[in-house]
Amino acid sequence: QVQLVESGGGLVQPGGSLRLSCAASGIILRFNVMGWYRQAPGKQRELVATITSAGSTNYADSVKGRFAISRDNAKNTMYLRMNSLKSEDTAVYYCNIHEGSKVSWGQGTQVTVSS
Repeated sequence: QVQLVESGGGLVQPGGSLRLSCAASGIILRFNVMGWYRQAPGKQRELVATITSAGSTNYADSVKGRFAISRDNAKNTMYLRMNSLKSEDTAVYYCNIHEGSKVSWGQGTQVTVSS
């Protein structure tokens, strides 16, 4: 079983930046897809970005050009660099990992963009 722990959330002003981290532990298959999702109050959880174990990335249109997903396979850690943050980016951010048919989620980290 894989455990995921997110960190790096917090309060930031509009236009600011944050970097989220997701540390994975446990038995992890070599071929997997990791991703960041977010859920704002009263809204459904939505995809932010994904990255395969080979480094291929995919982004939601709302974050393209502002967010960058990356991973360090040696450290089993995934990152999300968020620039030019907007108030609508406020949400709880979750990381997950897909290994075949198995999916694991972290507990989430709050990101609040406000002046």
